[in-house]
Amino acid sequence: MSKNNISFILHKPQLSENIGACARAIKNFNFKKLVLINPKPIFPNDKVLATSVGAKDIINQSKKYDNLENALGKIDILIATSARFRNKNIKHINLEDLKKINFKKRVGFLFGSEASGLSNEEVSYANYTLQIPTNPDFKSLNLSHSLIIIAQYVASLIKLKNIPFKKSKKVKSASKKEIQSMLGLCIKNLDEINFFRPKEKRPKMLENLRNIFYKMDLSDKETRILSGVFASLGKKRRLTK
Repeated sequence: MSKNNISFILHKPQLSENIGACARAIKNFNFKKLVLINPKPIFPNDKVLATSVGAKDIINQSKKYDNLENALGKIDILIATSARFRNKNIKHINLEDLKKINFKKRVGFLFGSEASGLSNEEVSYANYTLQIPTNPDFKSLNLSHSLIIIAQYVASLIKLKNIPFKKSKKVKSASKKEIQSMLGLCIKNLDEINFFRPKEKRPKMLENLRNIFYKMDLSDKETRILSGVFASLGKKRRLTK
């Protein structure tokens, strides 16, 4: 397994200092991948570089995206961090449960903004939500502190090679990009039959659909089959019109 499989994804970070501190934490434990989604400050900037304290290489090779969905193209397992469990449709895990994650896959840890954390919609893209144990009366952690706790724990797991339940090499898990493509076909078909009614409930219904597909550990073959089914349904319906 390789630490290169692991990405730390900051969703709408607000402060340059926190971005720099996160880069420093990533390098502290010899990880490589920092991903930013729609950061508030201009990136990179002098404050980011100053607070990264020697992690300029992490900053320079980081990736920046305009939205969450585009950032997940090369992620197989997404773990959203949250101070509280809000979405009941997603499996909630703690640090100890990370021992069960297959880090041979491409794993992303998603962190919300300092101001508001992650919304239910953003969490709906995740396979799991992770909560760091803290004082129940004071749960909020600084962004970089959350990241460094997780980075240290994952680094220790990889060092110990304490990673169970390997899949057969013949079975390849679907990537987030493949699942997104399949889900897009599903949504297109549902739109064509006016499934999302009333219209104001569409965002919540889409959120529930993502919850269903993202928490399933689909193989690439299963995803291709479902994509074929959805494509055929759409084609058949258009021919009968």
